[in-house]
Amino acid sequence: DEIPTVVGIFSAFGLVFSVSLFAWICCQRKSSKSNKTPPYKFVHVLKGVDIYPENLNSKKKFGADDKSEAKNKSAMPKNSLHLDLEKRDLNGNFPKTTTKMQSSPDLENSSPKHFAERKKDSVSPDSLKSITSLSSEDKQDKLGTLFFSLEYNFEKKAFVVNIKEARGLPAMDEQSMTSDPYIKMTILPEKKHKVKTRVLRKTLDPAFDETFTFYGIPYSQVQDLTLHFMVLSFDRFSRDDVIGEVLIPLAGIELSEGRLLMDREIIKRNVRKSSGRGELLVSLCYQSTTNTLTVVVLKARHLPKSDVSGLSDPYVKVNLYHAKKRISKKKTHVKKCTPNTVFNELFVFDIPCEGLDDISIEFLVLDSDRGSRNEVIGRLTLGSSAEGTGGEHWKEICEYPRRQIAKWHMLCDG
Repeated sequence: DEIPTVVGIFSAFGLVFSVSLFAWICCQRKSSKSNKTPPYKFVHVLKGVDIYPENLNSKKKFGADDKSEAKNKSAMPKNSLHLDLEKRDLNGNFPKTTTKMQSSPDLENSSPKHFAERKKDSVSPDSLKSITSLSSEDKQDKLGTLFFSLEYNFEKKAFVVNIKEARGLPAMDEQSMTSDPYIKMTILPEKKHKVKTRVLRKTLDPAFDETFTFYGIPYSQVQDLTLHFMVLSFDRFSRDDVIGEVLIPLAGIELSEGRLLMDREIIKRNVRKSSGRGELLVSLCYQSTTNTLTVVVLKARHLPKSDVSGLSDPYVKVNLYHAKKRISKKKTHVKKCTPNTVFNELFVFDIPCEGLDDISIEFLVLDSDRGSRNEVIGRLTLGSSAEGTGGEHWKEICEYPRRQIAKWHMLCDG
């Protein structure tokens, strides 16, 4: 009797030991797996710009040698416009490197005088019309100067833009009396090709020194392009402040002799826009039985140019307010590249109170922009306290319920 008992006790201890050992081994494997760093890879992609398939290849590692990079670039297709982002670091910034120019000194040792001397030799007289000497009185109204260079690489069929620096920017932060500037650049007339620099903190003389390379542009087409630089100041808590803009038509600028160093005065934005904001046709109907408001956004016409290309991508955002508090919002689809738009979109809003005394409705006409925040083209408000046609239209729908009433309205500044 004692032998089976002893065997049972040893068997029980052996089973417990085996289970404990198996659990310990599993825990060790799990912890070792969790300690391993996953092979994350960061790919910096700017909106609206195509990236070569080679840049998205999982086999490609950071820190590759220059020969492999040159080999990959030589294998890139040349039938479309692309942006070279391989020289950016993990934060999306370009390393500061000294590049030699074919017929001018290095950018690092360049001064405004060197820029001016190079322009006189290489840029046509038409492109120098906007460069004027500043008096002490005029400097108060100026928004600074942008320095950049242009180059065309015939071997790679690539157009190269280097945004060097900006000087004398105004202070957009009244407390610190400084700015957090960055620059967005667009190649027109193709609005979708957009790039931007990194943000430089608390400076009025930012030195960007960032190079953007666009492949697949025939040299014969460069003369038809226009560069649009938008200078902004980053704001963490609200919409970024627009400092100004620079427009560079490339017609008449000769790039066959090498890199051109240029500078342009930054001008106030929207100086080319028309004074009017355009018109919007809307139809409203108040259903007193169901206590609902039916809104139809019909058409927009004579919308101003949203950018220098003259092409707007408008849509309408409709906000319903009760006692000055927004309680509902709707929006139409985006209409591409047109200042005269047909929407024909209907929205139904439930009214939280009896009657329309404390109700107002706001129409915001915006320009859709995939690369940045959408710009407000114009605004329209309808309500009992609205002035002009907005107040008259609201009075009519209150007096004639269940009747759809449509009117054209002038848009005001956003």
